Amino acid sequence: MILFDLAFPLAVPFWALMVLAPNWRWTPRVMASPWVPLLPLACYFALVLPHFGEWGRAMLSPDLGVLQTLLATPWGAGLVWAHLIAFDLFIARWMYFEGRRVGLSPWLVSPILVLTIFLSPFGLVVFLVARSARLRSRA
Repeated sequence: MILFDLAFPLAVPFWALMVLAPNWRWTPRVMASPWVPLLPLACYFALVLPHFGEWGRAMLSPDLGVLQTLLATPWGAGLVWAHLIAFDLFIARWMYFEGRRVGLSPWLVSPILVLTIFLSPFGLVVFLVARSARLRSRA
């Protein structure tokens, strides 16, 4: 499915900026836009809109069996994938700027962002621990 295949490549340039070029003068300018996650979200919207009623009913009355059935469809798996990509990018964008704000080294934040690409809950927790340690050391 093309939208499934597009979601991550649409986010890659933003990840690359934050991970590989965190101090390049254009990286904070590009990442400052709150619209950064919009490209993968476009995939989400394209997948969910034709099935909005079906998806909406499942979300209004969550049921494991119904959710499993919807996620087993190409459009259901694709929209959840696009959702994950967009929100992981949103969280990473916050981590990138928050790391800069509190003075975390890009040499520390970049590997955490790579972890976030693959396992975002772990990446977020590691970032929060590093941020907390940095804030304590500044106090």
